[in-house]
Amino acid sequence: MSDLLGRLRARGWRMTAQRRVVAEVLDGDHIHLTADEVLSRATARLPEISRATVYNALGELVSLGEVLEVVDGRAKRYDPNARPHHHLTCSACGTIRDVHPAGDPLDLLPAAERHGFQVTTAEITFRGRCPTCTTAPG
Repeated sequence: MSDLLGRLRARGWRMTAQRRVVAEVLDGDHIHLTADEVLSRATARLPEISRATVYNALGELVSLGEVLEVVDGRAKRYDPNARPHHHLTCSACGTIRDVHPAGDPLDLLPAAERHGFQVTTAEITFRGRCPTCTTAPG
């Protein structure tokens, strides 16, 4: 589990009912929801929550560094796994999974290709077709 709620409590984030619902919707492994998906799931739990409240909470969570914004080529998605990791994305259906390959990804970029940058992090997206899309007729 990402334990997003625990991390937010430890930071002293003011936990209103609306913020709690947004955090609960996002909490878990391999969660990569769009803002509209978060809104839909949040309103199922708390019907009076507004679109603006959900979007504001997502923005705050990203600003805090507790949720990552992942752009999959279609929409922004929100990932509660704030630990360093990479993504595996299905080019057919858009499914995203967190992956943790062995080794340091910074070793993949030779010094000659860094153009003088001091590289500190890497975000890698592996693209392909998920098992469902690979076996689907078509």
